[in-house]
Amino acid sequence: MNPPTSTPFIFDAHLDLAMNAIEWNRDLTRPVAEIRAAEAGMTDKPDRGRNTVCLPELRRGRIGLVVATQIARVKQGGAYSPVFGWHSAAQAWAMTQAQLAWYRAMEEAGEMTPIRSRAELDAHLARWNSPDESQSLPVGYVLSLEGADSIQTPAHLERAYEQGLRAIGPAHYGPGRYAMGTDSTGGFPPAGRELLAEIARLGMILDVTHLSDACFLEAIDSFTGPIWASHHNCRSLVPHQRQLSDEQIRLLVGRGAVIGAALDAWMIVPGWKRGETTPESVGLGLRHLVEHIDHICQIAGNASHVGLGSDLDGAFGREQTPKDLATIADLQKLPQLMRERGYTEQDASGLASGNFLRLLGSALP
Repeated sequence: MNPPTSTPFIFDAHLDLAMNAIEWNRDLTRPVAEIRAAEAGMTDKPDRGRNTVCLPELRRGRIGLVVATQIARVKQGGAYSPVFGWHSAAQAWAMTQAQLAWYRAMEEAGEMTPIRSRAELDAHLARWNSPDESQSLPVGYVLSLEGADSIQTPAHLERAYEQGLRAIGPAHYGPGRYAMGTDSTGGFPPAGRELLAEIARLGMILDVTHLSDACFLEAIDSFTGPIWASHHNCRSLVPHQRQLSDEQIRLLVGRGAVIGAALDAWMIVPGWKRGETTPESVGLGLRHLVEHIDHICQIAGNASHVGLGSDLDGAFGREQTPKDLATIADLQKLPQLMRERGYTEQDASGLASGNFLRLLGSALP
């Protein structure tokens, strides 16, 4: 085991920051404790008063670069009906524009900075790695769209690219306008295949997270551009269609993809019941997430395809995260847990940021 040389720079491949700001009405420029206090007694969301993410905690944890989402799905009819969705693509598009406006406001305030090109990525990393770095540095963000329902036409995807969108996952939960998502079956409809072609033409990163098994295989077979799985764990450890099977992991490794480990408790340990199971009742710790990371490494034969895609505060809070994670800054514990598992310093650094940065650096224009 090699000792750490410094506090590693961390890349988080999936955070719903704008959703929290716009729909949860959280001021993410404030400390976590202040946000929790403001939500005392609120019951409209299951994670009220239990959030783990804010911009000060990202800086404290040296999480200097994130994939930040826009998310607004369209409510579909049929057997599966989402808990919530907009009734039209125009409404969903409008919500993603509101979320984009919040990111722009964070840029103007010096809180965040967009990463849209290789030059911007290199400059941002140099700034965070300079000897005189401070807690006031802006957090870099790569804009991603989780679920493509809000893309009204192919022209809207090109417009989104011009706005800075660099990654996209065609599906979320249930059947969508362009793809089948979690808890649904079937392949891409014709509009979804057209969307895949447009994503490739624009040179965007395809996020296979949430795709149905059939859509996943079709995407691997037909999409020629860069691929990642931003927030996924292993189906063999926690059986559910939302997770990656061993064969899917092999296919992703073959495509040079990186898989971000997710912190949602039900995806880490089997048998979790939302609203009933607690981290304390099952002894859930970050070490359990390392089991998933190690499983991917064993399949790959190396540690070059793992990263972090925490999904923290993605509609859940401390009631549904490992008990040894108080805020997102505790992601810093994971590289050390990798070292304790016998992985090298290089492996731990790859998990923290190196693997995703390698993929991102080759994919950005």
